[in-house]
Amino acid sequence: MAKSKLDELVSFCKQAGFVFPSSEIYGGMSAIYDYGHHGILLKNNIRDCWWRSMVQERDDVFGLDSAIFMHPTTWKASGHVDSFDDPQMECKKCHTRLRADHLLEDFGINADKESIEVVNKYIDDLRAQGKQIKCPNCGSTDLTPAKRFSLMVKSNIGSPTDELTEESVVYLRPETCGGIYLEYKNVVDSMHPQLPFGIAQVGKAFRNEIIARQFIFRTREFEQMEMQYFLRPEEMAERYEYWRQTRWAWYLDLGMDESKIRWFKHIKLAHYASQAYDIEYNSKFLGGFKEIEGIHTRGDWDLSQHSKFSGADLTMWDEKTQSKILPNIMETSVGLGRLVLMFLDHAYNVENVDDKTRTVLKFDPRLAPVKAAVFPLLRNKSELVDKAHALAHQLRQIYQIEFDDHGNIGKRYRRQDEIGTPLTITVDFDTLEKDEVTVRERDTMAQERVAISKLPEYLRAKLGF
Repeated sequence: MAKSKLDELVSFCKQAGFVFPSSEIYGGMSAIYDYGHHGILLKNNIRDCWWRSMVQERDDVFGLDSAIFMHPTTWKASGHVDSFDDPQMECKKCHTRLRADHLLEDFGINADKESIEVVNKYIDDLRAQGKQIKCPNCGSTDLTPAKRFSLMVKSNIGSPTDELTEESVVYLRPETCGGIYLEYKNVVDSMHPQLPFGIAQVGKAFRNEIIARQFIFRTREFEQMEMQYFLRPEEMAERYEYWRQTRWAWYLDLGMDESKIRWFKHIKLAHYASQAYDIEYNSKFLGGFKEIEGIHTRGDWDLSQHSKFSGADLTMWDEKTQSKILPNIMETSVGLGRLVLMFLDHAYNVENVDDKTRTVLKFDPRLAPVKAAVFPLLRNKSELVDKAHALAHQLRQIYQIEFDDHGNIGKRYRRQDEIGTPLTITVDFDTLEKDEVTVRERDTMAQERVAISKLPEYLRAKLGF
């Protein structure tokens, strides 16, 4: 079978130390992945750029790190226990579990957010027209009717010998915003914000996906970066457009080609929403536009529900109106793993150089896992190795630096190109005499000599920070 584009990326990410299959020595786990050395550096750089933009550079957004476990009633109030599910079908021949709404997309039917009854009606209507939904795994048309499949991951707190009862059940949070709503009152009481203001956090979430076969785009354990913005109802239209523009500009600032992203407007809205747009990225490895970030209005539904179920007063004093109000909420929510995949997809290039190919990741320097690599020209000359080690140690006080003395200099260049390192620094025999090094740029492959005393200033100019 020919290797798919996605298989190419999966193989590359493993070989280059970005992403590994989890528990691989035991056969792995479907839709669970671990991040290797270069992967976690890239992921942390994306996270830090987001945090800097959303929290550090603003005075109206506050940070939070809420717990994964929350009181079970949290998810009853939010509606997740009763309605956070997907329509599941099963192939009676090969027993593959299938997303009914995804299968209907092949017939031009958008069944997103539809009830099980409506989904099954769509399927029955197709059969009445002589059209058969087939299992993509074995081709069989003998499929079960669609049924509700909860995406909530259950656990329990207490003695492991205790019987699992409804009272002892807890859930691994399916999204991080629940913790923001529960801590909203404490943030108001401790930070004394004025409307409008936001609460942002980065954290793990868990979903028992029926089918997750798109590498790190859709996984059962993932990280979200979310910001919930609390505001007066009359401010929603203006602020919503402001945040749409702000989030769009963030991607362009990090080097994203504007032709590769687009807005998708949701027509089917949750009952509490007035607007919902997604930012989508046109992935060459996943084959088309895929959702990256959602920017949605939520009204006062979340705070109203939690106030109703908890009995807590979640209104706050508004200096502008001199009254207590229950704020409306607008959210931005993005999957960190999806951004890792997007930036890898966008940066990945295969080029012909001197009748050979090189794989190069053309990251913005702020995202690059390693900012510069230091090489001794020859690994068997201790004076060069020692000088290169000392230089790498010096530069590590400022940047993420990698030392490499394996193989010839050409192979080392290629390895650094593959992980997106913007600059490589070579210590040679002239370095010992003149205290100068050769610096090579990743994208142009141009080289120049730079005095070691001026190297920190040079790197700042080239890297932009």
